[in-house]
Amino acid sequence: MQDATIPHPALLGIDLGTTNSLIAIWQGDRAQLIPNALGEVLTPSVVSLDDDDSILVGKAARARLTTHPERTVAAFKRFIGTEKKFELGGRQFSPEELSALLLGSLKQDAEDWLGHPVSEAVIGVPAYFSDEQRKRTLFAAELAGLSVSRLINEPTAAAMAYGLHEQKFERTLIFDLGGGTFDVTVLEYALPLIEVHASTGDNFLGGEDFSAALLQTCLQDWQIPLQQISGQSLARLSDTVEQVKRELMHGPQQLSWNHAGRQYEWTLDESRALKIWEPLLARLRAPIEQALRDARLNPQDLDSLVLVGGATRMSVVQQMAATLFGRLPYRHLDPDIIVALGAATQAACKARDGAIEELILTDVCPYTLGISTQRGADISGAFSPIIERNTVIPTSRVQRFYTTHPHQTKIRIAVYQGERPWVRDNILIDIFDIPVSPSEETQALDVRFSYDINGLLEVDVNLLTSGERHHHCIDRSPTGLDEQSRQDSHNRLAALKIHPRDALPNRTLLARLERAWMQSLGEKRERIADWLDTFTAALSGLQSKEIASLQSQINEALDHLRL
Repeated sequence: MQDATIPHPALLGIDLGTTNSLIAIWQGDRAQLIPNALGEVLTPSVVSLDDDDSILVGKAARARLTTHPERTVAAFKRFIGTEKKFELGGRQFSPEELSALLLGSLKQDAEDWLGHPVSEAVIGVPAYFSDEQRKRTLFAAELAGLSVSRLINEPTAAAMAYGLHEQKFERTLIFDLGGGTFDVTVLEYALPLIEVHASTGDNFLGGEDFSAALLQTCLQDWQIPLQQISGQSLARLSDTVEQVKRELMHGPQQLSWNHAGRQYEWTLDESRALKIWEPLLARLRAPIEQALRDARLNPQDLDSLVLVGGATRMSVVQQMAATLFGRLPYRHLDPDIIVALGAATQAACKARDGAIEELILTDVCPYTLGISTQRGADISGAFSPIIERNTVIPTSRVQRFYTTHPHQTKIRIAVYQGERPWVRDNILIDIFDIPVSPSEETQALDVRFSYDINGLLEVDVNLLTSGERHHHCIDRSPTGLDEQSRQDSHNRLAALKIHPRDALPNRTLLARLERAWMQSLGEKRERIADWLDTFTAALSGLQSKEIASLQSQINEALDHLRL
């Protein structure tokens, strides 16, 4: 038994978000957010290759989305689990490699703040992340030098933070709309038990889609084809559209954009935005209705509604949620930070911290898992569920199947995830073959799926005639990535030059000034140019007090200009 006087190793709670990421740790009797090198708790999920080929992560990288779009990437979390590659300044990166750079930056922030190394973490993932997406998140953490003790579904993490804060006994719906994903979770608090009843979502619906819809409508109104716009000009317009979306709650907004020597104007108010967003708002309803059906509840059976994720700040989303459930959502907890706090709470549970040892969490598998089978003599490609969605996990379920003809020499097990009756409409997870000894009659086999708390799957096949057993662990490494390829990723990231952290506030302000200059015109642009020249000269003089003072003054001035 561990000596009570020896502190537990630090387990971090990480919210690896599409738009912003956060890191937290359990200290004393509460979860506490850890600031980054700029003293801020929100780190933009953006990676950029600087002009000297060093890597920038966070706020400095986000500013370069406008000024250097060909060397900067955001929203890469949406592509985890795919083979998509991103090119930055002639170098290619996978989504998990970019995620690793972001996780590595968060890890370094935690170590700087705590004053000692950290190596373990609980990471939040969207509830509807597939097995492949979860595996690649684990690989990203491995590349960043982090051992993941658990992947926790983001709405479940939010529920832990909320439940601990409120100490309530009630049924709650967690409505989690982030930058790139949407999750709905129905749960019940009976502390110390938090029991998840149903969880579902949409991995390709988030705040980024609301921004993209505005951008698309804007260009349609101006009759400008997308292919006629340069990368830098499009990035500048996207940046302006995002600002308009954020300011919409304060009243009608006017957008101005200079393109090809012509000034374009566009006006947006809430009624027009609502019409543009109608298809997206309709997509929000389907997972909500499914989660309530699976939990066997009506909206009026819920005691509360909790909004999670930065995109829930949009008034149209809050109004839709209030209309659907006939009540106002809780707003006293910051939707941007609650997942990180919950992940840190779960980390404390894993470390069996005395202050939280009694908190018990049950979770569910948010999607159906099964195999491809044949129905009758002619119908192949049917989906046969083994673990149905919203089964409490960890779980192990078995189904009996039969070979299709007596003289088979192998059985192909094709594992799928989804809710459609045909495998062609679902997501393929893995395929493997099992040898079978031919016989005079068809043979029975039991297929068992075991699904753990990290949402990862193992398959056991028992041939009843021969007694042979076959175990297949769906490898936690990315599909198709052998050991050499994994090592190549490690080597590629190890060879990168990371921008010095002590110089990051200066580099961030320079990037912000460059972005502000690009967004401005006339007298305002001249003023920003003066600030840029003054700050660049101060950096050359290496007078730390003067630099710090100018940093504060210029950042405050840019805040005032909303740039």
